[in-house]
Amino acid sequence: MQFTGSRRLSQLGSAIFSEVAQWKREVMSQGVDVIDLGIGSPDLPPSERIIEALTQAVRNPHMYGYPTSEGSPEFRGTVAKWYKHRFGVTLDPQHEILTLMGSQDGLAHLALSLCDPGDMAIVPDPGYPIYAASLVLAGVEPYLLPLRAEHDFLPKLEEIPAEVAAKAKFILLNYPSNPLSAVADRAFFERLIAYAKANQLIVVHDLAYSEMAFDGYRPMSILEIEGAKEVAVEFHSLSKSFNMAGCRIAFLTGNASIVKALQTLKSNIDYGVFQAIQAAGVAALEEDMEHEHTVAGVYERRRNVFLQALKEEGWPIAPPKATMFIWAPIPEGWTSRQISREMLYQAGVVVIPGDAFGAEGEGFVRIALVQEEARLLEAAKRIGQWLRTIE
Repeated sequence: MQFTGSRRLSQLGSAIFSEVAQWKREVMSQGVDVIDLGIGSPDLPPSERIIEALTQAVRNPHMYGYPTSEGSPEFRGTVAKWYKHRFGVTLDPQHEILTLMGSQDGLAHLALSLCDPGDMAIVPDPGYPIYAASLVLAGVEPYLLPLRAEHDFLPKLEEIPAEVAAKAKFILLNYPSNPLSAVADRAFFERLIAYAKANQLIVVHDLAYSEMAFDGYRPMSILEIEGAKEVAVEFHSLSKSFNMAGCRIAFLTGNASIVKALQTLKSNIDYGVFQAIQAAGVAALEEDMEHEHTVAGVYERRRNVFLQALKEEGWPIAPPKATMFIWAPIPEGWTSRQISREMLYQAGVVVIPGDAFGAEGEGFVRIALVQEEARLLEAAKRIGQWLRTIE
């Protein structure tokens, strides 16, 4: 017998991602050397200190019991120290920090812990796919907040309908942004917190890319804003900043009641993060506090090399201030999906169509800087050669 999944499953995920994966398989089956700039997974390993801490921890026989759902006191305490060091924000490790199996874990379950079916939440368009998918899982109605180039990809809060603001349980934003590579300043976060308080909204901020910023720019935490902890929580991840994507470790910080809600849900569905991984996380944050160990320089050089090469090939793109992504406007006459497909089939380079992240992403592609500089130069050369054939 054959069974079908739930109706929710049909609403999950992006068919575009599946399509791109199929395109890649077809091209690779023809023997093409494909340069994959699609998935935002770091191509570098963690530091030696992190690897050594993990190695020692996995050899410790006491690490193999069930971890606590909220995370070890050592990891949460180190997160609190790091937040104070990095952002000047004071956190209570016991009540204002929750350890997670990656930020996607927390983002996927937050709506389930805060909302009832039929509630509404405000999420960005374009946005990271789990933002909208999490609402499907929870039976929550999305209000898609358009983020457009003419406003520097910042939302026009005053244009959110009053009835939406009154009904919504939370508003979720992400700066520095995936996929947009957009950034926000203190003035924007101050307006956002004031807006949330005026409308009795929770603010959920995804800060996964805080340590991937360029040209002297230093992203801030929303919790730096006075009174932010009254309404806001913030997700942070060690995946990108410390090349620990496969380790699956992140954390939620901020408003104690919101943190508690997610912790209560998580305590009923899993047993938390492997203690050895938490030990590696402690090492990562301690190393950063001691030596400001950062991957930003690597991605800044890659950004500079790649964008200069694309410019020389006839595709100039404004350099982003942060993240591992280029949000690139495409030439007129193409859709995002068409140009992504042809770029792969004709040039052997994988990029992600902008509409994979929402309708507002049409007209763009996302390019991930997840290859060494020589491969990025090769990708730019191939793209340029292909573009000249269609002029």
